[in-house]
Parts: sequence; structure tokens; C-alpha cells
Amino acid sequence: MKHLAPIIVFAIFTTVSPLQQVGSRSTHPLSLDDALALALEKNSEIVVERESIFIADATLVRAQAAYEPFIRGEARLRDRTDPVNSILSGAPRGEVAPRTRSILSSASLVQLLPTGGSMSLFSTINQDRTNSVLALLTPSWSTGIGAEIRQPLMQNRRIDPARRAIRIARVDRERAASSLQRIASEIAASVERAFWTLVAARRDITIRESAVQLAEAQRKDTRIRIEAGTQAESDLSQTTAEIERRRGELVTSRELLGRAENALRSLIARDTADSLWQGAIVPDENPNRAEPSPPSINVETEIAHALDHRPELREMALRLERQDVEIESALDRVRPQLDLVAAYQGRGLAGSENDDSISPFGEPPSVPGAIRGALGRSLGTIGENRFPDASLGFAVSLPIGNSAAKQDVAIGRALRRQAVTTLDAARQRVAVEVRNAAAALSSAAQRIEAATAAREAAVVQLQAENDRFTAGTSNNFFVFTRQNDLAAAKLAELVALTDYRKAETELARATGSLLQTRGIHIHETGGSR
Repeated sequence: MKHLAPIIVFAIFTTVSPLQQVGSRSTHPLSLDDALALALEKNSEIVVERESIFIADATLVRAQAAYEPFIRGEARLRDRTDPVNSILSGAPRGEVAPRTRSILSSASLVQLLPTGGSMSLFSTINQDRTNSVLALLTPSWSTGIGAEIRQPLMQNRRIDPARRAIRIARVDRERAASSLQRIASEIAASVERAFWTLVAARRDITIRESAVQLAEAQRKDTRIRIEAGTQAESDLSQTTAEIERRRGELVTSRELLGRAENALRSLIARDTADSLWQGAIVPDENPNRAEPSPPSINVETEIAHALDHRPELREMALRLERQDVEIESALDRVRPQLDLVAAYQGRGLAGSENDDSISPFGEPPSVPGAIRGALGRSLGTIGENRFPDASLGFAVSLPIGNSAAKQDVAIGRALRRQAVTTLDAARQRVAVEVRNAAAALSSAAQRIEAATAAREAAVVQLQAENDRFTAGTSNNFFVFTRQNDLAAAKLAELVALTDYRKAETELARATGSLLQTRGIHIHETGGSR
């Protein structure tokens, strides 16, 4: 796991909050790295998107299965008596028609071709037994082995249902991966914002506790002066009122801390039974982290990077690509269907001489020796190519009107125009987000400088006011005013520092580089980093 930039520790705050002390309530030290890892490991949205990728993978395999060959076979018994209206019906004496009993079997292997055509290999084996006196052979064996190729020349030549399904499945697979990256980036950004909010909430408490301690020290000093007779007793109520006011602010600050912890827990806890819900979360900070300096940002470069790397823009571009496939498929269906069909079959025949056969022409029937035999002889005649059957031709299908396909084209083009408009608007929105994030980062850096100077000045002013109070030339009101000024300056510096870290996160998210800069790699089958 790549090490992330640790959390900044504000050197101006030296008082340790009691909330950080280990007491009856357990604590959970947590680094930003760990928070991101926890959030990305079990987040329900990421789990759902990983399932979407699994579905997309399965859909692609399913679409590619169209090119898997399949075998078709058939076998049956047939007993028939044909109603022949002819003096040459072949019916035995005393019967109206001959009877034939057959065993029929066939097998074929069909393969779809990448060109949109198809190829099939087929074979047949039939045995016929008949009492027809005109039949030369009984039982007879009829066999056949052949092949047929059908190649589209117009419709289905460039794209057919199988290739359309595969291309769409591939696009959907890429869209699912981009969606996973988008959600992971959004979650990481949310975790970082929540993490910095929690850091600020804990530091806010530290500042307010320090303010309460200063007020209590001032009240103690005031009591000493009252006892010495150098200060009026009524001044004690002023210090008490100020202490209670600051304690009220501290209570509110602690409530905000609880809310900040819950917000982070909701992003990183596995479920309601997770131990993170039972203790305080203590951000793990690096005390050596230097304060940020004003960044140098080339906004146009960052915008170009965002337009190339934002996953949601990639999703929209893939949606546009999917629509192009649909339009191409609809345009293909508008064309007439013209297929080139070539076939060749070698046929075989053999059998035993029919003892009951007669010749209607007076000469006794004669069975050539080449077809005397059983199944093996029938197959032999195929090898000898005695009964070839070759064909070459065209099959035409011309739709009349074809309104459905034409309207599919019109609808597809309208949807594409919508997708282009949406993509353009999204690209503009991304550019605005980058500009705003860059401005926020620059502004926060400048605010840090101003707030730091203001805090340093407030420290000097408070010290001077304390000196005047010690000399008897000031009073509690002015001391409390300077203390409040110092607390406000510290809080302003805290807000500026927190805003800077959040602005860093937002700029990385806006430019599409958050996962990369944080060293986060989302595995599409589970796990991260």
C-alpha cells in the first residue's frame, strides 16, 4: 500500500484534549491510509459494481458463445403407406399401395463464421424396407455426406446479431469498469473529506478547552486580586460568565465531534456491529508534517488531464460508442438480404435385391453390382462419388417497406445526439469543477498565510494585554477580548488548513487523479490497493 501524505498537526495547539486520553471509552487510532482501505474494502456500492463487472464478463462470454459450434442429431422410425394414384404404384397384389418401414438418422455440425456467414457439415443414414414390387432394393441403405456454406453479401455482412451482441457486451464491460472507478473515486473523496472534518473537530475541541483553561486561570488570578483588595468583587461574576459561555461552546464542539466521527464511521465501518461504533476515532497524525505552501497550478493542463481521465466522462463516451453500434446494426437491417449459398453432397445407395420386384417393361430387373450390399457398400459409393450433388446460387430476401429498421435508425441517431449533448455538458461541468477546485486550493493556501499571521499577532496582543493587566492598567474585559481574538484566530487557521486539505482532495478528484495519487488500485474482482 502506498503511503499517503500524513495528516498535518498544527504546532500552535499544544494542549492535549482529554478526549484523546485512554479512559473508560476505547479509542481507535486511524490513519488516512487505513480509513481509505476500510472504506474501499467492504463498501456496498463497490460490491454492487463488482457484481456488475462479473455480469458484464458473463454477458461477453455468453455473446461469444454464438461462435461455438453445435451438433444437431435426429433418429426416428417411420412406417408409411403412400397413397399413390398410378398404375405403377408398386402395390403388391391385393393391396392398394405399397408399405415402407424406415429407420432414419441424421447429424449435422453447424458453425457460425466471423464474416456473418455459416457453415454446416451434415450426414444421413437411412434404411428402408418396402413391399413395393417396383423397388429395386429392399432393404436399401441411403447415405449422404455433405457441406453447405452460406455467406451474406449485403445484410449481416458487416455486422450481424452475434457481432452486435459481442461489441455491445465489450462496451458494457468497459462501462462497468469505469463506473467502478468513478464510485471508488467518489468514496475516497468522501472519506478524505470526512477524515479532515474529524481532524478539525478534534482540534476545535483542543482550542476551546484551551480557551476554558485560560478563562479559569483568569478567574483564579481575579480571586487573588480580590483577596488582596486590588480588584472589585463584582469582577468575579464577569469571569464566571465568560467561563460558562466558553464551556457552552465546548459542549457544542463535542457534539460536532460526535457527528464527525459518525460520518466517518458510516463510510468505513463494515456494519452496525463493527467495533468502530463503540469507541472514539483518533486520527493518526504526523507531527513533522510541514504547513502547505501556495500551489502552482496550470489550470488548462489540469482541465485537459480531467477530460482524459474522469471515469464518468469515459462512461458517457462508451455510452456513445454503444449507440454507434446500435445505429450500425439498424442500418444493416435496412439493406436487402442477399446470401451466396454453396453446397456439395456425396450420396450413397446400396441394398439387397428385391425378390418380389417386377419390371413393367417386360425385362427382368437387374441390380448393378456396384450397389449390391449393405451400409458399408452404400458408404463406399459416396467415396466413389457415384451420386454427386453440387449447387451454387443466391438466396434473396427483400423486405417491403422495412419501416421497423428505418425507425430504429432514426431513434438511434436521436439517442446519439442526446448522448453527445450530455457528454458536452458533462465535459463543461468537469472543467468548471477543476477551475473551482484550483481556485479553492489557491485561496485556502493564501488564507493559511493570513490566518497564521493573525494568530501570531493575537498571541502578541494577548501577552501585551496580560502584561497590562498585571501592571493594573487593564481589566478582565480586555483580557477576555484578547483571549477570544486568539481563539478566533486559531479557529480561522484551523478552518484554512482543513479547507486546504479538502481542496487538495477535491482537485485530485476533479482531475480524475485521486486514486492514482493516493496509490489506490481497485481490483475488479474484490479487494483494493
